[in-house]
Amino acid sequence: MRVVLVSGGVISGVGKGIIGMPFYRPLMNILFASTNQNWVEASSAGLLLKTLGLRVTALKIDPYINTDAGLLNPLEHGECYVLADGGETDLDLGNYERYLGIQLSQESNMTTGKIYKLVIEKERRGDYLGKTVQVVPHITDAIQEWIERVAKVPVDDTGEEPDVCIVELGGTVGDLESGPFLEALVQLRHRLGKNNFLGIAVSYVPIINGEEKTKPTQHAIRQMRSAGLIPDVIACRCERSLDDATIQKIAKSCQVEYEQVIGVRNMDTIYQVPLLLETEGLLKLLQQGLALENRATSPAMVKKGQALWDLWRKTVIPEPHLEPLNIVLVGKYVTLDDAYLSVHKSLEHSSMRCSRRLNLTSIDSAHLEHDMQQKDPTKYHNAWKAICEAQGVLVPGGFGSRGIEGMVEVTKWARQRKVPFLGICLGMQVAVMEYARNELGYKNATSEEMQEDAEHCVIIFMPEGSKEQMGGTMRLGTRTSHFKPNTEWSKLRAMYGGADVVEERHRHRYEVNPKYIEELEKAGLSLTSLDNLGVRVESVELKDHPFFVGVQAHPEFTSKVLDPSPVYLGFVAASAGCLDQMMEVARQKKEALANGTETASHF
Repeated sequence: MRVVLVSGGVISGVGKGIIGMPFYRPLMNILFASTNQNWVEASSAGLLLKTLGLRVTALKIDPYINTDAGLLNPLEHGECYVLADGGETDLDLGNYERYLGIQLSQESNMTTGKIYKLVIEKERRGDYLGKTVQVVPHITDAIQEWIERVAKVPVDDTGEEPDVCIVELGGTVGDLESGPFLEALVQLRHRLGKNNFLGIAVSYVPIINGEEKTKPTQHAIRQMRSAGLIPDVIACRCERSLDDATIQKIAKSCQVEYEQVIGVRNMDTIYQVPLLLETEGLLKLLQQGLALENRATSPAMVKKGQALWDLWRKTVIPEPHLEPLNIVLVGKYVTLDDAYLSVHKSLEHSSMRCSRRLNLTSIDSAHLEHDMQQKDPTKYHNAWKAICEAQGVLVPGGFGSRGIEGMVEVTKWARQRKVPFLGICLGMQVAVMEYARNELGYKNATSEEMQEDAEHCVIIFMPEGSKEQMGGTMRLGTRTSHFKPNTEWSKLRAMYGGADVVEERHRHRYEVNPKYIEELEKAGLSLTSLDNLGVRVESVELKDHPFFVGVQAHPEFTSKVLDPSPVYLGFVAASAGCLDQMMEVARQKKEALANGTETASHF
């Protein structure tokens, strides 16, 4: 068992998870971001290890007391990422899956709430045989046992135990709530021994009056050492390449070798960070620190790793002078980009595949509503101006009634003007509401979420749902949908290579009212796929539209850097004018998979 621990100092949100966070963000956004984006370092380290032919898994430690991320405010913490098994987790797990092409479980996200719940349940069962239950050893032992258990679970198509587990400790070393986790990790390092545990400390080097300041990093590493963690690599985030003198000073003051300090400057896109880190020597440090040079790896895995690296380089280095693609996202939580992080990434993956430069504009749906024209004409005008300039409109998921009428208006606009449209979860439900109002003539058609006693609730609460218990009661995780007969024309189906059955991850508690299915279809809204029972609507489409698709699932949760979501790729391709080409590629890919010759995906 080999572990790579990624932890941070100075400030949170400096990019532990990839090394770097979205580097194109202004510094002030980095310093005052309301949520962490600590996935760059961990994901990049994992990707570099995969290029050696190793199997890699990941685990994120979040010291907050919440059991999971299901009830966290997306404007405070970012999106809730849903795993295949239905786990509602921190958004960083989505970044691991996107970068590494792996499928994690809900146990891959450890929280204080989960650990204490586990230990208390064991105490209540009498597992501790009357002993006084304490942080040390009971909590710390539980943390170590959890890491060791997760590190052995297969996460890729080989079905074999991973070679390395990337562990990211959320927050900043020195946080009061991180104490038990730090102690457990110190003990784990000692137990695993030399060459089986490597620590990467991510720090921030501010530039003040043109001078690179090293004191914050010195203090952060000193605090880390006082807690018992010994950094093997110090990754320094900075807006520019570090001066050699700065690296020398950090190495000397932090008692590490010069080669163990690597600079992580701003890059054009986060996808280029692994290339930078390889150049900076991180892969060599990983090989040395984990004694990987002499490790026997099968030629097939080595070849697969090299193919992954070659494809990554080819994909993430943009061609010069790419044609821009204007997409608008009309949502409820647009004041924080992280609230729709997976949606943003899926659009980026698809834009790279279509050789376009994504120009994404986020619009608060409330700004599109008629009463906003009176309240704030400037916001209303600017919002609709962005809509009119868009080549594609996307309405993502969400909860609550705020801004719904604005979503309805923009959906009607895209439908009537033949502008490519994609509705995700709530976005699909809004599309059904809009169609029922304007094509069926039910002017007050709505959702039970907005008005329970409405005359025409075309969206209803799930029969098996719970209105008393909020956490974990939605329809969660991977679910199967079946395309209906006579839907060969479906653009969505074509993007899945003409498949009869597809699987996508879900997160919802409201759905299309089955009582209105027949009326909607007669009026022209095709309900192209249903669930296993043939009752729940999984997708809607318009046949005579360039691309008008709504899906109940959240396909953004399965999109990968090198393997974009078929749903998002279809939408982006339609917006870019290359949908026919992408549908043909999808058909060829499905055929290649059937013949066992598919090699494009990094799974």
